[in-house]
Amino acid sequence: MTETATEVSRTKAWLMAARPHTLPAAAAPIFVGVGLAVHEGLFAPLPALAAFVGAALIQIGTNFANDYYDAVKGVDTDERTGFTRVTQSGLIAPDEVKRAMYGTFLLAILVGAYLVYVGGIPILVIGLASVASGIAYAGGPFPLGSNGLGDLFVFLFFGVIAVMGTFYVQAAALLAAPLTLEIPAGTVTWQAFLASLPVAAISTDILVVNNVRDLKTDKKAGKKTLAVLIGSTASRGEFVGMLLLSYLVPVYFWTGSEFGPLVLLPLITGPYAVMIARTVLTKTSGEALNPALEQTGKLLALHSGLFALGMVL
Repeated sequence: MTETATEVSRTKAWLMAARPHTLPAAAAPIFVGVGLAVHEGLFAPLPALAAFVGAALIQIGTNFANDYYDAVKGVDTDERTGFTRVTQSGLIAPDEVKRAMYGTFLLAILVGAYLVYVGGIPILVIGLASVASGIAYAGGPFPLGSNGLGDLFVFLFFGVIAVMGTFYVQAAALLAAPLTLEIPAGTVTWQAFLASLPVAAISTDILVVNNVRDLKTDKKAGKKTLAVLIGSTASRGEFVGMLLLSYLVPVYFWTGSEFGPLVLLPLITGPYAVMIARTVLTKTSGEALNPALEQTGKLLALHSGLFALGMVL
């Protein structure tokens, strides 16, 4: 057990493992999915709330999985400059973190049972795929995060699928019979896909900052993140490209006939995004990129909240 382990209370250790600073990635798609549903006259509060609880549990379960599997596989070491990992540092025993991971995913499945009742078989498929991918991100014989697929996983599951799924369960609650076997008309739309892209992009940028920070230690440990495969320069280009996408989508919505100028509210966060980008483009140390990681999470919450508000108003 390390010296760190003797200085941290058990409650604080579990909070560190759950990583509450990552929860904006779970809340952001709910904001946007609800905002679009209100605009379309399809808001359903109980399915929306259940979608948020399920998303938060999947996020926490994925955090537990990353902490556990990266430690037991030797990916996390004392050289790592990121936030403390409780398994690797000895704060919590590996078996306890593993049980917490499975328990959290089980709770997510229980919440998902209600969403399956509302949205039918499509939600069952999405829910099981989300849980399986949360485990497979760091675990299993082909961990996604260690084989260059982490960015794609986050873009799809914490962006596109999360927003479209939130919109879907609300629309299905009002437009379809329970336990439907098909995708009801009006529940999967082009607008929902487009609205998901800013959330997907900034969520991916959270991972990009994390992987740029850990590039050297990941490479040494044999973890092939996308940043390791394409290098720091291209990864920083990815970060900027994702930011641009997140700001182009509200402009696209504004150019259409259904949304007014208030849909441009996310552009207020532009200076904050530029500040973060400047750090990511010029710094490599954990001391600089750890705050940038948290700031990117805050940007995700702010951008998504304002985008949702703009669609509602």
